[in-house]
Amino acid sequence: MIVQDLKQFGSQILIPSIKILSCSKNHQQTFVNTVVRNLKRIGLKLKTFTLGDSDLSAKRKANQARRNFDAANVIGIDNYVQQRSKQVVLLPKTLKQEEYIDLLLDHSRSIVFATGPAGTGKTMLAVMAAIKAYKEGRCKRIIITRPAVGVDDEQHGFLPGDLNSKMAPWVRPIMDVVQEYYTTRDIANMLDEQTIEISPLAYMRGRNFKHSWVIFDEAQNATVNQMKMVLTRLSERSKLVVTGDLNQLDRKFSADNGLRDFIDRLSSASSNTIAKVDFGRRDVQRHPVVAEVLKLYGED
Repeated sequence: MIVQDLKQFGSQILIPSIKILSCSKNHQQTFVNTVVRNLKRIGLKLKTFTLGDSDLSAKRKANQARRNFDAANVIGIDNYVQQRSKQVVLLPKTLKQEEYIDLLLDHSRSIVFATGPAGTGKTMLAVMAAIKAYKEGRCKRIIITRPAVGVDDEQHGFLPGDLNSKMAPWVRPIMDVVQEYYTTRDIANMLDEQTIEISPLAYMRGRNFKHSWVIFDEAQNATVNQMKMVLTRLSERSKLVVTGDLNQLDRKFSADNGLRDFIDRLSSASSNTIAKVDFGRRDVQRHPVVAEVLKLYGED
């Protein structure tokens, strides 16, 4: 128990709404450090605590501390626990990225396609825009999906754990971006509360996404049927961003490519709610050698 750990300081704690009361001013900093360490150990989810019936002395001391509660001597734990609440700033590095960001922030564009080589910011900017929309209250959930297909259909067997654990290797690039704005514990809580939801394509049929920002990553590996299914999941006040590289196909088919099929359909029609951006080798923002590698492979 935390109270037992702190008896040596002659202090008691009271935790109403994650506030800490220290009755010993001389040991205040040591007290706070110990409390923070213990709260981190139990997950910072503590709202109240219950002393065992056998510990009557500690219970009486806690009751006395409650009666002597002095609001002026309350320490907010937020002052001592490191927070990660970075502002999301979308800054383009190329003209295509500027066009892409404008479409991501355009509320009239419900579906945005981004195609092109690796390293152009397709997924990163989509995730950053999703986090920005969530922080600003423009969406209530962030939905992440992608085909569970390895490079050249490489098989890794059955993965252990729950659904999020099984999908974790597939959505790692997306979660790496999320971790720049939220702590690991924040992300775990958001996954538990389904504020961030990892939704495999296999379980998407019949669902409707309201007030959501949906990211469909690695869509070049989707079939025509899968693409149609995802595109028809949107409901009120939601946005869908589809990213993919048509030069990196990991499924052994060509005629049934959902991304290429829909891009072709969109190219021969006009839409006020669906838009697309085609990135090229000039837009690669990774190491300069990546652009050279792509050139050697014949990609524009």
